[in-house]
Amino acid sequence: MSSIFTEILHGRSPGRFVWRDDSCFAILTIEPRKPGHTLVIPRVEVDRWTDLPEELALHVFRVGRLIGLAQQEEWDSPRVGLMYEGYMVRHAHLHVWPSWTVFEYSHTGIHRAPDHAELDEAADRLRNRLRLQGHGEHVPDS
Repeated sequence: MSSIFTEILHGRSPGRFVWRDDSCFAILTIEPRKPGHTLVIPRVEVDRWTDLPEELALHVFRVGRLIGLAQQEEWDSPRVGLMYEGYMVRHAHLHVWPSWTVFEYSHTGIHRAPDHAELDEAADRLRNRLRLQGHGEHVPDS
């Protein structure tokens, strides 16, 4: 059975894409810690990130870094949060978000019912910033 991320990748469930390449893709999470909170996901379904082939794991981190740099510039955050979790969806994925405090790492800081217009705006802002930083070939229109 496909994970929800694979369903999103193939258009069977909605997603706000901010990155696509041959190895991974990135979407805004529907339960953000902060505006722009993005998930970087390998196309291949692997449960634990430690089981990813090394080059793929490094690529996911590289893309996460590029997205983090764009988030930091777009939202003027002092830091970028980064976390591999893997408990809710058994498909390895990297969380990346603009960060202002260590308390954002707590599950109590997750916005469980964000406004869809705010998510759309965050996706547009992040896609535009990634294009400005020279990554347009990997940034989808939506």
